[in-house]
Amino acid sequence: MLQENRAHPLDNSRASTRIDFIYLSEPDMIAAGVTDMAGCVDTMEEMFALLYHGDYRMAGANNNSHGSVVIFPENSPFPDMPKPTPDRRFMAMPAYLGGRFQTAGMKWYGSNIENREKGLPRSILMFVLNDADTGAPLAFMSANLLSAYRTGAVPGVGARHLARKDSRVVGILGPGVMAKTSLSAFMAVCPQIDTVKVKGRGRKNLDAFLAWLDATFPQITNVTVVDSAEEVVRNCDIVTFCNSGATGDPSTYPMVKREWISPGTFLSMPALSNIDEGMESPDVRKVLDNPGLYEAWYEENPKPVHNSIPVVGIKFMDLIAEGRMSRDQLEDLGKIVAGEAPGRRNDDEIIIMSVGGMPVEDVAWGTVVYRNALQKGIGVKLNLWDVPALR
Repeated sequence: MLQENRAHPLDNSRASTRIDFIYLSEPDMIAAGVTDMAGCVDTMEEMFALLYHGDYRMAGANNNSHGSVVIFPENSPFPDMPKPTPDRRFMAMPAYLGGRFQTAGMKWYGSNIENREKGLPRSILMFVLNDADTGAPLAFMSANLLSAYRTGAVPGVGARHLARKDSRVVGILGPGVMAKTSLSAFMAVCPQIDTVKVKGRGRKNLDAFLAWLDATFPQITNVTVVDSAEEVVRNCDIVTFCNSGATGDPSTYPMVKREWISPGTFLSMPALSNIDEGMESPDVRKVLDNPGLYEAWYEENPKPVHNSIPVVGIKFMDLIAEGRMSRDQLEDLGKIVAGEAPGRRNDDEIIIMSVGGMPVEDVAWGTVVYRNALQKGIGVKLNLWDVPALR
């Protein structure tokens, strides 16, 4: 069975210069439990409590950066350099997480929307997990499912604390991977859901989503394809926007209008979106998955930041800078999870939660999956060295 190398470097009786790590393919990740959404929601909830108490680090001087991205210029003197088409980038997302995790890691990926024409995902992701003491690699793993499930699990944590317990109707804009994992997380925490409304741009994605829905959640007996964001939002208990699209002009981002929303609705927004003036009102609760992440984004990007970072939490930051919203309107999901702020207070309040995505989420779920793999003997053991050639 594969064993995690945790020998303390100062314990000479146990110390060894040999470093082995494991490679986990996508089938290995599945066998090790990466698609266990209920477990992932619980892990993300644990991670948010650590986040709130400060037992973590991400990149940047502020320790809250989303990561570091390589983007390409509109005009380059080098004809073979990639063009800046939508979602064309390379990105590194490093983090450390404490608590029972005590690991560091980095997700690295390339993204190109044209991949879909080749039968590939838009982004192809890998994750490296490291011992936080020595820095030695513990695992190198396929990360498309890791990233998708941790992304979907965060809305599940939000729904656990902020949605009505008797939620039954979910509205979805954008029937892609993020919609599947978000709905899976909602089902894990709100098992009475039996109705889904969905809007997509193309028939192919819609048909694939509907087939997945029928096979995965037969208890969802009412499914309706709708034609507008308004129809997605109206008369729902939970709403999520999981769409993709071009950034730069927030007027083109899908809009949420206050007049569409029923009392008691929880809105989970992990993708590009915008809000009207009615949604700016203090009676609409506004929750961020990590306020520090949005402050870092705001520091690091040209203003208004919503032009380049299309999540609704950045819209809130722009509104604060314009004097149209006060900072004390923004709430921290970690504080709610830690029990130091209230979750849903009554059945009528409207709550919108911005989901930005953070590398600490990859570290948390990657560590759990890695330890599962060790226990089950899953993965290919690889050797870095027995004795390093240079030291």
